[in-house]
Amino acid sequence: MQNPIYTEVTSCRDCYKCVRACPVKAIQIKDGNAMIMKDRCVYCGKCVHVCPNNAKKVRDDTERVKLAIKSGRPVFCSLAPSYAAEFAGHEEELLTALKKLGFTAISETAIGAALVTEALDIYASEHNGDCPFIGTACPAVVELVKKYYPQYVSRLAPVPSPLQTHSAYLRHLYNEDLIIVFVGPCIAKKMEADTTPGYPDLAISFDELRAWLDSEGISLDEIKPEAVDLVPKKAGITTLYPVEGGQIMSSSIWGKNRIDTKAISMSGMEEVLSALSVEDDPFPFLELLSCDGGCVNGPGTSMKGSIAQKKRKAAEWTEKRLDEPELFTGDEAFARELLEKGYSMLDASKPLAEAGFREEHTESEIKRALVELGKLTKADELNCGGCGYNTCRDMAVAYLDGMAEIEMCVTKMRKEAESKVDVLLRTIPMGVVIVDSDLQIADCNTRFLDLFGDMEEGFVDQSVLSMVKGLPLERFISFSDKFRDQFYLSHPGQYRLHFKDKYLRVTFFLVEEKRLLGAMFEDITNPTIRRETVVKKAEDVIQKSLETVQQIASLLGENAAETEIMLNSLIDAFSVHSSAESDSSFTEDEGGDLT
Repeated sequence: MQNPIYTEVTSCRDCYKCVRACPVKAIQIKDGNAMIMKDRCVYCGKCVHVCPNNAKKVRDDTERVKLAIKSGRPVFCSLAPSYAAEFAGHEEELLTALKKLGFTAISETAIGAALVTEALDIYASEHNGDCPFIGTACPAVVELVKKYYPQYVSRLAPVPSPLQTHSAYLRHLYNEDLIIVFVGPCIAKKMEADTTPGYPDLAISFDELRAWLDSEGISLDEIKPEAVDLVPKKAGITTLYPVEGGQIMSSSIWGKNRIDTKAISMSGMEEVLSALSVEDDPFPFLELLSCDGGCVNGPGTSMKGSIAQKKRKAAEWTEKRLDEPELFTGDEAFARELLEKGYSMLDASKPLAEAGFREEHTESEIKRALVELGKLTKADELNCGGCGYNTCRDMAVAYLDGMAEIEMCVTKMRKEAESKVDVLLRTIPMGVVIVDSDLQIADCNTRFLDLFGDMEEGFVDQSVLSMVKGLPLERFISFSDKFRDQFYLSHPGQYRLHFKDKYLRVTFFLVEEKRLLGAMFEDITNPTIRRETVVKKAEDVIQKSLETVQQIASLLGENAAETEIMLNSLIDAFSVHSSAESDSSFTEDEGGDLT
């Protein structure tokens, strides 16, 4: 089965934005494409929302849900309590729409949350209020612990997630033939459906639900709400679970106190990672949610509105709900069984185990990788973050793990490019200069300064070159305006230049359109002198011929005039139109692009 989050390779474009956003660096760069590694991913969905080209995709399970509904088996919807924030003002319309889509019954996932809270309250009441666990409400956090903090696996709460518990409870109340579909804000719930089939069977996001409603022509603004009974009952205080701190507030033990040091809530991956990086003693109960602010801000939501607005809407919905009669108040017998059996209540569930993909590297291996990345000294480790990793050392480890490529290191690529340009400029026999749009020198070589710097040949070195950069071009050549003209040509031209006692061929080229322009100066003095000698001798021969022609002009008539014109044209064709008295002058080169 396709991974819940995957990469559309044809849309991936070497930006590494997903690597920077991924809190666990579960992105492998291969041939320039950012591929998600299933054994490392925690399914937080960060990469999906930061990808500028929509190359990161979420698996759409809508068609599978439609097939389940057509199967004839009862299909129950486990509706996440954050629907009150996502569809604020249309809660009753949403329930009606879900029934129209074909769901047999609708039950709130918060029922499972109530059972989880009840089970943990039982544990805490029997242990002096202590419950030294990490909550399992967020599957992304559970994956994070399993894959990156195996030392804390034993600290995970001994009860399944609210969704898994809800699925187990629905099967307990009704029958095993149910198909349970989760609808909510979380992508990681798809992973739960994949790894613990039946708890639930399928999972779709609010985004997928919206698209499904649109395809069926169902508008929540237009649909007439009907009476829809939630089974087994409406949930109560645990509808606050999707807000940071909601689980703790729903507790009959911790929720009574305004301040309780035995239970701490945190949201957002940065805060979650910081919480897991410190070993507390005594260990408090940690309510950890991977999304900033809680599930109301999950990756499967429309992402409209601020987190504050979503929290307020969820809180208002819970407050309103508490005034209603006949709310679900728990099931002590089931909660105790849940606490006793834990994950074994889920058929075919896999035990929590340490991840096996992490490989430790020796210091010598890391140093070797740093050298390959061009980090020869500590000063080279700029930690610019361009590759997506926090430090160059992290990048080196990822490179050793096969997760990163050398080309990801921006500074190394830039230095290599500069080095290649420097080698080219040093070795090329022609003078080369590159100027910006303000006609200031961006780069040049020693040959250029030999020609135009009024310095003895061989005197110029790299220190002099570095001093030249940034100086105006007009300080070296008097024809700098010719450069300005070339910036606006799609194909810069080639010219011949008579400069002092030299003849130069000048070839312009665009380095970056309207920003950087280059020019190469090739010394063609010797070929030009030989050519002018030929022209001079040809002129002498032609002159003698003209004298003879003039003597027989009376015989040749107008033929003589035509011959003279033709011979003069020949002289013009072989002549170089330059002034020997001028220091520099341009002539369009016959072999180049005339502009």
